[in-house]
Amino acid sequence: MTISVYVPLVVTVVLAVLAPRTVRQRAPRPAAWFLACAAVVTVIGWLGSLALLAFTGFAQIPEVAEEGHWSVAALRTHDPVFLSVAAVSALALVAGLMSLGVAAVRQVRHLVWARRECGRVPGDTELAVLDDDVPQAFALPGAPGRIVVSRGMLRCLGDAEREALLAHERAHLRGRHHLFQTVWRLTAAVNPLLRPLAEAGGFALERWADEEAADRVGSRTVVARAVGRAALASSAVRRPAVLAATGGAVPQRVQALLSPPPPRRSLPFVAGALLLTLCCLSLANAASDSENLVDTAERAQCTTDARVTGTPWAGCRLHEPAPCCDHHGADDH
Repeated sequence: MTISVYVPLVVTVVLAVLAPRTVRQRAPRPAAWFLACAAVVTVIGWLGSLALLAFTGFAQIPEVAEEGHWSVAALRTHDPVFLSVAAVSALALVAGLMSLGVAAVRQVRHLVWARRECGRVPGDTELAVLDDDVPQAFALPGAPGRIVVSRGMLRCLGDAEREALLAHERAHLRGRHHLFQTVWRLTAAVNPLLRPLAEAGGFALERWADEEAADRVGSRTVVARAVGRAALASSAVRRPAVLAATGGAVPQRVQALLSPPPPRRSLPFVAGALLLTLCCLSLANAASDSENLVDTAERAQCTTDARVTGTPWAGCRLHEPAPCCDHHGADDH
């Protein structure tokens, strides 16, 4: 447990630093999936490690040890974690869980708002055109989702660029990109170190939609023009927090569209998968060590009780005969 409990924390930091820089140069669809998986696995490892570290301090409270029937002295003897580290871990764990609750409520409200807006938008088709001169275009997730475009935005684009814009928004709905956003927002709320993953993930979603739009219209240049013109037209417009062709780092997206399609190299993702596997295995090993630590403390308490009363505690949970019970017959259990 001395080393393995800290491995998920280290993996989280490494991925938070390296992953955003690496995936920006890769195919956006697998990049988005990798970032989502990395966020989920690392946040579970983060919370698990904090919980194990906090437990070592919590378990040494005399009232808790008495309720659990284990020896505080044995825990302090065999436990390699400082109480100060356990206390900080407990505070970080509580703060992360509280932040997760707040973020979950906000996300639910956002999805409810999106579904309500889908019902308010006139018409019952996928595409809704607003009679508004303000240039705007975005996708509203729902069942089904809606694509909302204003007449002001349509007037800013040519026919091919309109097709590219709509293809971009359809890609957001078809790929259920709002679910990816939900994952990144919740995990970043638990652990602020994961915010770079969320930012890189948002860029990957826009690039994913750009690439699908380019395949749809058959021209990367047309999509690049559509993205650039739409962004310029709506630059002064306050946009809702929804998926839109004007989102993300537009200059970088345009540059990527004017370049050849990104390479589909698997080596960075394989390396990341190995790190995530290491995170899971280390957390499992730390949990096993923590369980063995509690078993040792329980046996120590059983031995103490036997010496004081001459009879081992009847509820002593042992997987093998304990020293305190060796001098008693099998009938004592």
